[in-house]
Amino acid sequence: MKKLLVLNSSPREGRSRSRRQTEVFVESWKQHAPDAQITFRDLAKSNIPHVSEKWIAGAFTPEANRTAEEKEALKFSDELISELKEADIIVIGAPMYNWSVTSSLKAYIDQILRVNETWELNPNDPKNPYMGLLKNKTLFLLLSRGAQGYEIGQYNEHMNFQSPYLKTVFNIIGITDIKEIAVDGEAFDAESLELSIKNAHAKINELIEEHFISLFLPSTCLEIEE
Repeated sequence: MKKLLVLNSSPREGRSRSRRQTEVFVESWKQHAPDAQITFRDLAKSNIPHVSEKWIAGAFTPEANRTAEEKEALKFSDELISELKEADIIVIGAPMYNWSVTSSLKAYIDQILRVNETWELNPNDPKNPYMGLLKNKTLFLLLSRGAQGYEIGQYNEHMNFQSPYLKTVFNIIGITDIKEIAVDGEAFDAESLELSIKNAHAKINELIEEHFISLFLPSTCLEIEE
């Protein structure tokens, strides 16, 4: 059975659009897999520490040679990375803050981006210097934004430092199967917002349905007769 890791990063609770999306995701997933193994982590409440000098020193030192202080500095990072490695499906609820992500999500990213843990350096290819170490995982980005028009080719695309950043980060650590769903327009027209929410929730259910259908599709072989 596939393991899920669900991360929420919004400081808001009851009024959070991204948290509601992760709830819809989990509800829909459990309809298909009632005994699903799901790990939840609330980044907004986790008091994730910022990277320190000891953290950096420890990350670039072989484990056997780390000092007690360096090991302690990496302890929380080790825990977060362990959760990430164990998960098959990662679900991130992320509101757009100042055209990017919340500080808690950024702190989380700083903790999981670790050389020789989630990525390796490729010194032979300066144009593609990062090799991801996390394979065979799917990431669902469940986003919310106050305005509209942030998609590719739209009028606010130039201000979207949220989804391109998240995709880049997770691509670097090896996760390339990424699904993105967004609720847009909370700060503007209520009717358009409700439609956006409805469409996002429907898309979540659709993607999960497709995922479980694909598990039962028989593998096919193409035979060519000459």
